Amino acid sequence: MNKLIVFSAPSGTGKSTIINYLLSQNLHLCFSVSATSRSPRGDERNGVDYFFLTADEFRHRIDNGDFLEYMEVYENHFYGTLKDTVEELLAMGNNVLFDVDVVGAGNIKKHYGDRALTVFVKPPSINELRRRLESRGTDSPEVIEKRLARAEYELSFADDFDVVVVNDNLRQAQLDTLNIVRKFLAE
Repeated sequence: MNKLIVFSAPSGTGKSTIINYLLSQNLHLCFSVSATSRSPRGDERNGVDYFFLTADEFRHRIDNGDFLEYMEVYENHFYGTLKDTVEELLAMGNNVLFDVDVVGAGNIKKHYGDRALTVFVKPPSINELRRRLESRGTDSPEVIEKRLARAEYELSFADDFDVVVVNDNLRQAQLDTLNIVRKFLAE
């Protein structure tokens, strides 16, 4: 039976780098594409980067129970994981990998139980997270403060996850996560 690996982490922890590393490791992992009600940015493509829905379509699909998890990030801007997309990937023989918020991770775990492994990627400290966000050079000081406040909230959920990986050394975090995922998939 195919399995699900669900990642969550504060912005700047290296989660995306770890996920991309896992996807390159021949584990029969398929990334779950999320749905959103926001407009495509740049060269984003429907069905590849996101499933782009209008806010009304998103609400209709919520009412139909089509989502494993979803969140209205701010008014009329939704993100979520469609059940049918995940079920199709599982039916095709894939293990499915997710990148979702902490609440969404809990909802996926509730739905799939022991078939799902929840992994929280944690920075070594808030100060190190601040340093990483600042060194990116992509966010204003105000945005960094919002990300850090959000990180403190997300860190309060870490104990609810099956596994916590502390990323104080990226290469080691990648190897640790690879070993955790390989063991889970072999069970």
